Amino acid sequence: MKFIKNKNIWIRTALIAVLTVTLQSCFVAKDYQRPEFEETTNLYRTDELPADSTSLADVSWKELFTDPHLAGYIERGLENNIDIRVALQQINAAQAYLKQGKSGYFPTITAGPNFTRSYISENGQQGAMLSSLGVDHLDQYELSADLSWEADIWGKIRSNKRAYEATYLQSVAAHKAVKTALIAQIATTYYTLVSLDEQLRITEQTVATRTQSVETIKALKEAGQQNQVAVDQTAAQLYSAQALVVDLKNTIFQAENTLAILLGETPQHYERGTLENETITTELKVGVPAELLRNRPDVIAAEYGLINTFELTNVAKSNFYPSLTLTASGGLQSLTFDNWFTGNSFFATLVGGITQPIFNKRQIKTQYEVAQSQQEQSLLNFKQTLLTAGKEVSESLYTYNAEVEKYGYLNLQVQALQNAETNSEELLNNGYATYLDLLTARESRLSAELNLIDSKLQQLLAVVNLYEALGGGWQ
Repeated sequence: MKFIKNKNIWIRTALIAVLTVTLQSCFVAKDYQRPEFEETTNLYRTDELPADSTSLADVSWKELFTDPHLAGYIERGLENNIDIRVALQQINAAQAYLKQGKSGYFPTITAGPNFTRSYISENGQQGAMLSSLGVDHLDQYELSADLSWEADIWGKIRSNKRAYEATYLQSVAAHKAVKTALIAQIATTYYTLVSLDEQLRITEQTVATRTQSVETIKALKEAGQQNQVAVDQTAAQLYSAQALVVDLKNTIFQAENTLAILLGETPQHYERGTLENETITTELKVGVPAELLRNRPDVIAAEYGLINTFELTNVAKSNFYPSLTLTASGGLQSLTFDNWFTGNSFFATLVGGITQPIFNKRQIKTQYEVAQSQQEQSLLNFKQTLLTAGKEVSESLYTYNAEVEKYGYLNLQVQALQNAETNSEELLNNGYATYLDLLTARESRLSAELNLIDSKLQQLLAVVNLYEALGGGWQ
């Protein structure tokens, strides 16, 4: 008889399980679909949309940056940078939550021994009966296990799992974004250093030339061919160049400290090449705008943020519907220790129930409305990130082309001022020009040469910015 009773219990349990699986297949949460933005078609602000899907982002940083010093520093930065290591720990934390999300389908099981001693009032019915037997308390020994399992009828557990997956993948994309930004920052700092080196070299040459000019003008004054005004003006130009040397050295010192922080090292001097040898031969392809969704890490992270809030909205919506839970408990229970582990001490309970929320102070509705609002925020953030990415790509490419054109004009300016300085000095020696003309030509030449160096730097930085804007570096 007992066997038949237990058999009926298991049959009912199986029927509930089958019903659960059937309902689960019928009622599932919505699946995420990527939103379409009309702005994506002209994201790069050009009438000539690229037909080739390949872009600069597909190129490895080892192929793009051929300077061996720079390549070595990038390698060290990727290994030691603090932000990179923090991002890796964020991935580990998200991975732990992902494992928790995958365990949502499993039941919750707790087990353990328990001992209870109860002292009952002697004035009560049960207490009076025990007191007549000379007993003032009751002992109970129990060894039990409890099981609880919720059926995923509405896809709540599945949506929770997907939300955790999205959070994990968002952390992975964030790590890639840190990696891309780090490579760009190291390259930017390195190119800035080599340009500062070149500016320092030109300025120190100017200091040497102007030192000789001061000695020359003093000799001409002693000979009666120049006056004190010419001496003072020449000395003032020398002092200006010397002050510029001090500024450049200070800037170089600070830039090296910045590079040390990026590499996760103590401040030190870093070996580097020359600006003249810094060239980037890789073709600057931007690819189609849609490739930003595949390459640019912050855009990828923003979409995973949207997926996370989308799935949490599914979870919030499923709370409106009834939940099916199965609970079971069983073990050994006895009033005496001697009989604790006998067959008669065994007990078991199996409960299956459907719970429908009716009134809970508007908590479920509030949670759903908040989830919807957060999903809309994530959607807007995704759109904003994509638009920002397009802006950065178009500006970097336009800046590069502008600096290439500008460099040609600045180069012609330097040549013209070099000729002007030479001609002014010759005319001065022949009495056809004033010393002020020569001083003006010299000052203009130094300024033009420094501008030419800066233009070369801006070309390199524009390529670096374009590489970062397209999402290159993390592959």
